[in-house]
Amino acid sequence: MKFNFLIILCCTVTGIFINAQTVKEPLYFNEYLAYVKDKNLGLAAQRYNVSMAEASILTAGIFPDPQIEMETSNNGVSKDMGHTIEGAISWTLELGGKRKARIETAKNEAEYSKLQLQDYLRNLLADATLGYIEALKSKALLNVQKESYQSMLKLAKSDSIRYKLGDISKVTSQQSKLEASSLLNEVYHLEGTQQQSVTALSDFIGNDSTEKDVNGDLNSFNRNYNLNDLITQAVNERSDILASKQNINTAASRIKLEKANRIIDLGLSAGAGHNTVANNEIAPSPAVNTVKLGISVPLKFSNRRNADLKIAEMGYSQAETEYRQIENSIRMEVTQAYQQYSSAQKQLQQFDNGMLKEAENILKGITYSYQRGESSILEVLNAQRTYNELRQNYFQLLAENAAALIDLERKAGIWDIDF
Repeated sequence: MKFNFLIILCCTVTGIFINAQTVKEPLYFNEYLAYVKDKNLGLAAQRYNVSMAEASILTAGIFPDPQIEMETSNNGVSKDMGHTIEGAISWTLELGGKRKARIETAKNEAEYSKLQLQDYLRNLLADATLGYIEALKSKALLNVQKESYQSMLKLAKSDSIRYKLGDISKVTSQQSKLEASSLLNEVYHLEGTQQQSVTALSDFIGNDSTEKDVNGDLNSFNRNYNLNDLITQAVNERSDILASKQNINTAASRIKLEKANRIIDLGLSAGAGHNTVANNEIAPSPAVNTVKLGISVPLKFSNRRNADLKIAEMGYSQAETEYRQIENSIRMEVTQAYQQYSSAQKQLQQFDNGMLKEAENILKGITYSYQRGESSILEVLNAQRTYNELRQNYFQLLAENAAALIDLERKAGIWDIDF
């Protein structure tokens, strides 16, 4: 007896240990979104664009470097005319506000990079949330199938006992058992789907999410919006249209820079030299020091060909056209997303009117009648399938409603998703 007790105890402890190993770490939406913002590799790569653009501002403000020249010569190797040593420093004096134009252009490009980063984050948060919703939906559908399987398995066990007692036929008992086996296959299939949806979150959080258990309420995606307010919000606040507007400013600063580059720069130089004593008998000379000042003016024949300026002007026109195109697209996108969300809300109202509860009551009633011998197994199976389909459709619709809201907020340039 003591030996048997030890075996039972060891098996129990082993079972507890195995179950503890299979318990997955819970993952909540706020925690998940924090991972996305901090760990997402694509977002980290995009941040480098901002850092590089800000570094370009410092580069744009650099003055031209001066040049130092050193020269020595022998005035006559065989004539003994002495040696000459000369040194000079020269630099370019930029005119026309080139440095200011460069800095302004670099600042506009840096601001454009920041807005592009914001737009990348806007889409990343929406995509990451859609992935989380997909994982939640898969989990909900799996639970529905598990509950259905457990219910059918319980019925199959009951039918097995009833068959042995002679209350039902062997075919009826086999049919309920076969239905339970079929539902178990569906459970296995949905387990794989659910695991894949959770694993897909790894791409958003930058590390493995396979052993995570997503948590959240799909009923938390109900908002009341006014379409005109959403369009106004999107046109004024969406990061991609702000980036497009900033691109116009950047294009304008490039035109200023090209105009400034057409202004000539002056080359200034200053130097000194020393001539040693010349002992030549015909033309002896003492040692002398010399000072030189110089200025050089380039001949800008290239100004006749103003291709760079024309390209900059065309870039400005292109930026303006793109801005108008984005503005028109935003109006259409917000309207379509609003229509999709409104449609999902109306469909949900059908379930809120008691469809699920009614189907559940029908299933319970038919099952009770079957156990009393007043209905057939086919009626039970049909009621069970109808109830399962309704529950699955309900969770599918909850996920579609959540996705429609996420897409609407993405298109409107707002974000208040929290569940």
